[in-house]
Amino acid sequence: MHQPDYRDKDGVMRMPWVFLHAIKDYYDMPWMLSQFPSLKASFNITPPLIEQLNLYKEPLQNDYFLQLWYLDPSKLALDDREWLIKTCKSANYEKMVKPNPYYVELYHKEKFTDKEIIDIEVLFILAWCGEYLRLHNPLVQKLLAQKKDYTLNDKKSLFKVTIEFVALILPFYKSLLEEGQIALSTTPYNHPILPLLIDMNNITKANPQSSKPENTLSLYDDALQQVSRAKNLYKETFGRDPIGFWPAEGAVDEASVAIYKKFGIQWIATDEAILFNSIKSQDHFDLYQPYQRDGLKIYFRDHGLSDLFGFDYRFKEAHLAVEHFMHSLKEIASKKGNTKKSLFVILDGENAWEYYDRNAYTFFMKLYQELSDSSCCDTIILDTIASREDVTKLDHLASGSWIYGDFTTWSGHPEKNRAWELIFDTKRVYLSIEEEQLDAKTKKEIEFHFLAAECSDWFWWYGDGHTTSFAIEFDALFRDHLISIYKLLKVTPPPHLLLPIIEDEDAVPFLRLPTALISPDIRKENFFDWVGAGVVEEQLIFSTMDKVRGPLEKILFGFDREYIYIHLQGNIKEIEGDQLIISSASLQQELLFWLIPEENNSSIFINKNIQIALPQKLFSSKGEINLSFEIKKENKIIQTLPGYGLLEIDIAKEYKYNWFI
Repeated sequence: MHQPDYRDKDGVMRMPWVFLHAIKDYYDMPWMLSQFPSLKASFNITPPLIEQLNLYKEPLQNDYFLQLWYLDPSKLALDDREWLIKTCKSANYEKMVKPNPYYVELYHKEKFTDKEIIDIEVLFILAWCGEYLRLHNPLVQKLLAQKKDYTLNDKKSLFKVTIEFVALILPFYKSLLEEGQIALSTTPYNHPILPLLIDMNNITKANPQSSKPENTLSLYDDALQQVSRAKNLYKETFGRDPIGFWPAEGAVDEASVAIYKKFGIQWIATDEAILFNSIKSQDHFDLYQPYQRDGLKIYFRDHGLSDLFGFDYRFKEAHLAVEHFMHSLKEIASKKGNTKKSLFVILDGENAWEYYDRNAYTFFMKLYQELSDSSCCDTIILDTIASREDVTKLDHLASGSWIYGDFTTWSGHPEKNRAWELIFDTKRVYLSIEEEQLDAKTKKEIEFHFLAAECSDWFWWYGDGHTTSFAIEFDALFRDHLISIYKLLKVTPPPHLLLPIIEDEDAVPFLRLPTALISPDIRKENFFDWVGAGVVEEQLIFSTMDKVRGPLEKILFGFDREYIYIHLQGNIKEIEGDQLIISSASLQQELLFWLIPEENNSSIFINKNIQIALPQKLFSSKGEINLSFEIKKENKIIQTLPGYGLLEIDIAKEYKYNWFI
């Protein structure tokens, strides 16, 4: 569970995601688990999240979004009004907006009356309310049923119940920790990529093709502070020392292991890619056990199974997703014989669920029931494993993170490297100031801003790896920390620090709609047959989460009066002999194709790419048809397309005026 520190120099949170996930996820996740007392699970809560949750004791002082949201819209300045409307349109369209036709209507409006602003404000917060509030809070239930025509009093009543709800979150985790149903770990204080603070050479150690920032410095002392502060805050919050840490983004190296040991940490966790890189010179490695490096236990997550929760199971009905996961567990257990092994499933605890029906409530209730009844496995907390002696010694730990096994998500791109260089420049200026010139209070404030600027999230949004409509706000928050340091030092900030690092906020569109009817011959590779088709660029689909990209990189799609045509492009050799499953609510059952080159099948032809012709008579809908595609290898899902959700094709619509969305 993590949010970056959204506080500006005045201590005000400038973006609303702590509050929104608080009413949707941070209580709901442990609450759903608590309905099954025999189950155990581990949660990680980062220090910026803990500190910002505590700020909701004074929400109108500390949250910029709520400050605006609480006002009568007639009192809003124009810029504030526009930012508030932009934020209220940021909810997941398919699962949060679409269920309410009036929210859909407001979502597509450009200009709003004051009354309409109150409606979209209330609908936005209701859309973010999780299942606990929907099932247990009478006011939330009443306002959801009302659907529109809200008042200022409705808004203020909703504010009161949600703020009271946020206050329950950290005490609830503490109670489950004391009962022994959960383990709680934490992360270095500001969620930094600790190996990069220690040594920027880790960038090229993990990926020789990546580039480092210029004029680097070791920020080793900052790395010590990041771990020390996190440990102290955890003890202050939960009444005991943490046993384990989840390194931010699973980023590890040998030097960071030594720091965790120095502070008495007993376990850390990261990704299977790190295990592979650590022992790739050996003939065999076993993912399903804990390892140990210099006395520190290290758990390596099963990347494929973890990603199913984050990215793939949302496309399946809950019982089918759970059935697949339980089958996977049984397969792993059967291969291990009578030897008990440990399977680590570790994933983002907040961002995936808004893509599921009912915020994944149906899915988790089914999953937890199946795990409770299962004889193939037991659930266990990570703290318990730390006391085990039957662990394998690891002679070397590779540098890397949970994404691609390297650090390219946070370095290498000119914008990412530029952000690092600004930190190094500011640190050099600070180190050049005589220590006696700064009083203790100023030093403490400067230290806070340096640690906050080292948060991994700033670098996540720089470059072309991920996109967000709030990139400008993230960029301003990052630079504001460094500007504040210069001001505390009574040094004029350099002019380039006042300019945005982000060169172009506009991303290349990943989806283009069809512009004409097409009728390609799927048994021929003819470029011109697909002119006018819609295009999904899978490599351009990014969000607040990440996953290893699959072999398919592009979808072309279109239709004529009889068929829907799909053209899948990418590394077809990698998936020869695998299964392609096509799902749609308009189909009576899923369509399954074996990916065998040049097989004699009238609906699919595979050569350099995959071309498919689906008769429209297969579908019950005569209008909009939603499709998803799944590649399976030996029952393991290796890619789901499109990466953003469902491919919508309206076979009754004229597309010729819709060039982009």
